[in-house]
Formats: sequence, structure tokens, C-alpha cells
Amino acid sequence: MRHLSYGDVEAATERIAGRVRRVVVAAVDWPARPGELWLALEHMQHTGSFKARGAQNFIQAHRDADALPEAGVTIASGGNAGLACSWAARQQGITATVFLPENAPAVKVAKLRSFGADVRLVGADYAEALAACREFAAETGALASHAYDHSLIAAGAGTLLEEIHRQLPDLDAAVVAVGGGGLFAGVATAAQQHGIRAVAIEPENCRALNAALEAGCPVDVPVDSIAADALGARRTSEMALHAAQQSNARSALVEDSEIIRARQALWDHYRIVVEHGAATALAGLTSTARNRGYRPSGGEKVCVVLCGANTDPTGLAAARCRT
Repeated sequence: MRHLSYGDVEAATERIAGRVRRVVVAAVDWPARPGELWLALEHMQHTGSFKARGAQNFIQAHRDADALPEAGVTIASGGNAGLACSWAARQQGITATVFLPENAPAVKVAKLRSFGADVRLVGADYAEALAACREFAAETGALASHAYDHSLIAAGAGTLLEEIHRQLPDLDAAVVAVGGGGLFAGVATAAQQHGIRAVAIEPENCRALNAALEAGCPVDVPVDSIAADALGARRTSEMALHAAQQSNARSALVEDSEIIRARQALWDHYRIVVEHGAATALAGLTSTARNRGYRPSGGEKVCVVLCGANTDPTGLAAARCRT
């Protein structure tokens, strides 16, 4: 496995310039962090998540190398990576075949089909969808992308931190939710270059990176969280683990109940609708459980990445009406 470098992120920044939306960074008045908390509104990105960055970088790099096959591209996903891949593929005029677990959210399946993707629902979780995707690639010659474990995908995600740093040059910490680790690997690699701490937040029952840090190598973990559709990787990538080990990174866990409260709070206070995976990052700061979440030091300037918004908002509206 080749580890991600800052040069990879720089190359991705140049490659996808003008092809993705620049992230909006907004200061918020949060009771626990007055005057020191920013939100990176990456849920407003094309296809509703940061995944558009990696997908653009991956497909454009293969286009530049004249390496896009007639069979198109294929990917296994919990939803967001598939959406991004399909969107980027459509821009390049190629076919995308996307494998999702059978329990994938209907909102993501419908949006995938709206992008013209050939959607295949296979298995009970991401790992089973991935196995089917690999078999399909071997049989058809389709270019196999990955939801998180590829240097081009992770480098594309790292461009997000580059944009945040340009707007907040004195930032101390960037807080991100972690599933398989593509976003974290990219963000942590760029953050290390700029002297920024990368903070990884995971659900307590969906803790692939946290478990890998404890074990010293990637290990399989159970996947059981309300945020599993976005963060439900059984095993983190070696790139993410290496980035966490080489940088001034932190890893913390949160409970599902805290994720739900953070998501609701974003709606109640700011009318921001995000998926549970994105709310996981904020839950890291708002957690009240002992030895959970991330506790910034006094005066530390923190930016929380809201990484995705592909969700059904009806529950949020109903909860608000009852208050």
C-alpha cells in the first residue's frame, strides 16, 4: 500500500479545480464553543457530500491517462460514494455500475438512478456489496473505483482541508466523521502539512479507525450504528491508519444518541439538514459522556466538517414540531 502524501493532495487540488464547489466555512455561536467554532458546509457539495472530490480526481486522472474502459466504472458504496462516482462518470460520458447493500437508504438509491447509474442491490452490508463489485469488474473490465481505499479518492478528499485552511489560516483542529477513512486520510495528510490537528470521530459501534489504532493494524469491527449507511466500514484503510499514526491526530467515539441529538441541534439552531454520518463529527464536540468525544483546549479554533446531506429530513421536521 502506497501511503498518501501531501503532493497527492496538491495534484488533486489542481486536477479538480473548477470541477467541484468551493466549501463554505461559517462561524457559529455554539454555547460550548463561543467564538471558536466553525462549520465547513461540505454537505452543499455536488451530489450532497465530500465524495464528489475524490470521484472527480479518480475519473479525471484516468481520463488524463487515457485509461477509461468502454465498460465504464464500477464502485461499491453505502450510497454517497456511488452518487459521486455516478455524477463524475456522467460528466465524462461513461457508464457507472454501483453496488449497494440491500438496506441502502431509498433516498440514495433514487438519486443514484437519477444520475443514470446501473444500481445493483447486493448483500446485507458494504463488504458484501464490495465483493460483488470486484467480481463484476473482473468479468466486464470495468474500472474499479473504491469508496475510500484509493490514493486518488483520499487525495481528492484532502482538497477540502486545503480550502478550509485558505479561509481559516490560524485553524487549530479539523473534526471529521470517519467510516473507512478516505476523508480522514486526505484531511489528516493536508492538516499535518499546515500544523492543524485532525480529529477523527466515530460511532462507538462502528469504530474501524479507532480499533486499528488500538491494534496497530487494520482489523475487522462490528458495524451497528444509526450512521452505518455512511460510516459502516468493517475495516479502515491502511492509508487512514498511517495518517493517524504520523500526524498529531486524535481519535474519539460517540454514542448513537449523541449523533441523533447533534443532527437535531443543527436543524433546530441553523436549519441545516445533514445525514447522521455528518452529524457524528459535531457529536464529538457536544458529547457529554465521560471519556467520550473531543475536548478542545481553551482558545482552540475548531472547524467541524459537515460532510453529507443525503438523508430523509422528515424526522427532523416532526421532532421540531413537537418542541
